[in-house]
Amino acid sequence: MTATDPQQRTLTGCARPPARCRNPLNSIKFFVFCHSLLQLAQLLVSGYLKSSISTIERRYGFSSQKSGLLASFNEVGNTALIVFVSFFGSRIHRPRFIGGGALIASLAGVLIALPHFLTGPYEFSHSTSSTQDNSSGLCHTERTFYTESSHQNCTQQESNAHQEVFPIMLLGQLLLGIGGVPVQPFGISYIDDYASKKNSPFYLGILFAVTVIGPAVGFMLGSFMLHFYVDIDKPGKMPELTNADPRWVGAWWLGFLLAAGFLFLTSLPYFFFPRKMPKEETTETTTVPEAENEVKEEKPKSDPFKDLSLIEFLKSFPSIVLRTLKNPIYLLVVLAQVNLAAMVAGLATFMAKFIERQFTKTASLSNLIIGGVNIPAATVGIMAGGAIMKRLSMSVKASALMCTIAVLLSVIFGLPLLFLGCPTQDIAGVYPLRQEIPQECGKCSCETEAFNPVCGSNRVEYRSPCHAGCMAQAMDTEGKVLNYTDCSCIDANGFVGFAVPGTCGSSCSHFFIPFIIFSALSGLVASFSQTPSFMMILRTVKPEDKSFAIGVQYMLFRVLAFMPGPVLYGSAIDTTCILWGKKCKKNTSCHYYNLDLFRQRFLGLQVFFVIGAFFSFLLSFLVLRKMTVRQQQAGKPDHPVEGDKSDGSNTSKMLLSKAREAGHTQSTV
Repeated sequence: MTATDPQQRTLTGCARPPARCRNPLNSIKFFVFCHSLLQLAQLLVSGYLKSSISTIERRYGFSSQKSGLLASFNEVGNTALIVFVSFFGSRIHRPRFIGGGALIASLAGVLIALPHFLTGPYEFSHSTSSTQDNSSGLCHTERTFYTESSHQNCTQQESNAHQEVFPIMLLGQLLLGIGGVPVQPFGISYIDDYASKKNSPFYLGILFAVTVIGPAVGFMLGSFMLHFYVDIDKPGKMPELTNADPRWVGAWWLGFLLAAGFLFLTSLPYFFFPRKMPKEETTETTTVPEAENEVKEEKPKSDPFKDLSLIEFLKSFPSIVLRTLKNPIYLLVVLAQVNLAAMVAGLATFMAKFIERQFTKTASLSNLIIGGVNIPAATVGIMAGGAIMKRLSMSVKASALMCTIAVLLSVIFGLPLLFLGCPTQDIAGVYPLRQEIPQECGKCSCETEAFNPVCGSNRVEYRSPCHAGCMAQAMDTEGKVLNYTDCSCIDANGFVGFAVPGTCGSSCSHFFIPFIIFSALSGLVASFSQTPSFMMILRTVKPEDKSFAIGVQYMLFRVLAFMPGPVLYGSAIDTTCILWGKKCKKNTSCHYYNLDLFRQRFLGLQVFFVIGAFFSFLLSFLVLRKMTVRQQQAGKPDHPVEGDKSDGSNTSKMLLSKAREAGHTQSTV
């Protein structure tokens, strides 16, 4: 019995009886496995929201500014509570707090999907859904009865329900942010406390990989779910629409329910993990128990807030923030990262919509491109940046130079995107404003809120068959409209033309592949700066302030980038709208954009933020070079700010991984 005890302690790190040691709840490896699944589920919810944001816009008539506010609102709850996470640290039962937070986030996912069950069936156009005859949407010489009744029904039944949708979704996003507060910091600190020094970086690397995969899986899930019609769960005949139709709305709510269910299941094991787990040991650590004891004694010293009360902590918080921000390198690097984070937050929210509108692609394909191309490219860039830094053993000054070059290359690859796009299609009565209209046109009494786009034989798009002056339609044996005929508003070489259902689409599909290539390259080279910029922060702040500096960094990220970024992008997109949809005589989501302005303002913001990051990194490099020259002239050792080269220690690796974990939910998209 005594002969087997040392072996059991070496392999399991447990001095208790073998049966207890084999309990998976006492294994840090099992905790890492559970935490990987939990983080995947959490990021699945947030990533899926961004993949379905344009669909939610269309379903409930949100403007882009409104949907941007919705996408960023989870940061409100996260920011409000992140200070308390820094204070409580290891004073609480961390696994149970993680499980409780995950349950709240799971409830948030259900809450976001709830509006689908509170509102009636989706009506994509009053002109085609208010009557049962086959002539709906065609030209009428006078306004008919169903027009007025449709407005009455809209006012009585739908207006109140749609007004309640946005607050419910905001509440869901708020809870999602609150629930996510304890997941990453408590999980990482728990692993770092009870994993062996040798295995801790490997375990944290697994979590880092999951944070990269999570958003990609969210976009992939969105691509799959948006193939299904939104009212697939409701009785009634399915409309004759395809997912290429501009009126199509996919089953956006279904992915939230699946992700919330997955999140609920992954939260359950955390209520059974112990507050303190047996320390994982390896053969190397058992041979030098003195070193292990020394590490255990030093850990409390690394937490300067351990002996402070909550009131004392809150009082000292502003002064410590100011002291941290007085470091010029820290301030410049954080400013650069804030620029990049704001850019990525906006792109992650609206890039799918940009691809949909600019190149007339479906929401499913747009999400597939982001999840399958853009995010993996950014992942490769992050990994390559870390590998280069390790290979060359780069100093802080060299890291600043690397970040500057990477961001400059990102600007170079991003500039061609401003010219790889489609001009706005000709839309009768909308764009361009000056158009020749046939004399026979204008006699139709069309529904003002109708949106059933058709493409005329003259390659001009019309809002509906009625707006094209079409008097008849040809249908197949299944009742599907093939084309509209006798269209008085369509002049085809002096003859009355015809129209086919759907939009005319873009005339520059050949730009789509080059756009994806340059977009992926721009994201890839910009991601090279991720790891070096974090290491610059870790090496230029005092050792006792490192953990707090990372917390301040991500507080600034949320306040200055993650929250305002999507709203700013959404507001810029709204300024390019040339025809707003209307429902119940109120503006809803935009039907048509000026695509040239859309491209210039959307991608112009990207270039603006990247240039801001470039100048911030460049200034940090110049400051470091000036400091180095002064130190050499004074006869001091070179690079004193880099003297903490021992940051390859377990503590610094933990801090670096913690920083990556906290920010890569958005920053890898």
